[in-house]
Amino acid sequence: MTHPLSASRALCLLGLSLTVLTARADADVKRPDVDTAALPAIAPGWADLNPLRGNADAARIGGTIFNQTCARCHGENANGMRSPAPDLRRIGMACQRVKDPALRQRCLSDADHFFVKSVRYGKQKFGIVHMPPWDGVLEPSLVWSLRSFVETAPRN
Repeated sequence: MTHPLSASRALCLLGLSLTVLTARADADVKRPDVDTAALPAIAPGWADLNPLRGNADAARIGGTIFNQTCARCHGENANGMRSPAPDLRRIGMACQRVKDPALRQRCLSDADHFFVKSVRYGKQKFGIVHMPPWDGVLEPSLVWSLRSFVETAPRN
């Protein structure tokens, strides 16, 4: 039989661990050191579709941002196969199979919305921060550059 204090100690340690994980995640959220001079100007706010999709400079800059901010969990160069977090290259991948152009745009819009919402607000379950929120740290051009990189990252 377990001593009653063992259970309370375990809960206390679990709470302390969760607090440390949350504090560590918040401390790691900082704007990446990246030169965005090559990016074209985009409209203020959050567009429905990635305005930088297909822009090679955005994908290159997005790769730099990714490796500074996301690679620790999602794998270097978005190689999600060897990482604890989901493979981001899969977001919206099915949209390429949609033949109808209007439906493909809607599919991409949904995928872009999911990506942006995830980056801005992070992922938290039961008080555990699985991904910190980046809202207010990464402006739209950086998030869209990340999205452009993830969409063009090689799939092994």
